[in-house]
Amino acid sequence: MKALITGASSGLGKEFARYLAELGYDLIIAARRVDKLNELKDELDSVSVRVISIDLSNEQDAIDMYKHLRDEGEQIDFLINNAGFGAYGKFTEVDLERELKLIHTNISSLHILTKLCLRDMTERGSGVILNVGSMAGFCAGPTFASYYASKNYVVRLTQAIHEELRREGSPVRVSALCPGPVNTNFNDVANVRFSVKGLDPKMVARYAVDCALRGKMLIIPGFLMKLTKVMEHFLSEKALTRFSYNVQSKKQG
Repeated sequence: MKALITGASSGLGKEFARYLAELGYDLIIAARRVDKLNELKDELDSVSVRVISIDLSNEQDAIDMYKHLRDEGEQIDFLINNAGFGAYGKFTEVDLERELKLIHTNISSLHILTKLCLRDMTERGSGVILNVGSMAGFCAGPTFASYYASKNYVVRLTQAIHEELRREGSPVRVSALCPGPVNTNFNDVANVRFSVKGLDPKMVARYAVDCALRGKMLIIPGFLMKLTKVMEHFLSEKALTRFSYNVQSKKQG
């Protein structure tokens, strides 16, 4: 069995790789920072690990990586679309080029890899896809608008695909991981600080993989975030957006 993990150089991506290696998966780990990937490869010496340097803010790179792996006969049994980042600030003030890179990474490249790998998986009748979304995927995020919008796309796309596969009786499983804050370098990249205590990335990764293997559609780790998701049903969209603004305004790094 072989797993492809994007954004594998740190945080959740690294923990996904460690756990899948424990489960016996050979790995293809992809990210921009090759030095970090090679360190992880040296650590995971019990399985075969292939390192790919890629910048998924260029969506063509996602297509090229898939074609290259396909032409080499690589079969992806477990895809984890983990690459992504945030951009904090008022919508009119955030740099447009950074936002476009965010959209290409968080949405376009994830969409491309999901579609291309899913076609292969459905054709052979096996496979698992885990798309890393966020609790941000369930509402709007004033002062974090592009990131929240991108995660809404990830969550809704995954839900739609999950239902299509269910209707077809397909054994292929597609899930969306929707955590709250996780203790990774995400907040440093986005220039924010958490307003609540972050979850342990090792716990989140293991919980997510186990749930994905069982075919769970939405994976929400942690009691607080599960409770938050339930409480959202009692708020209007207007109230939820105002609440989100109050939360986000406290995150300035």
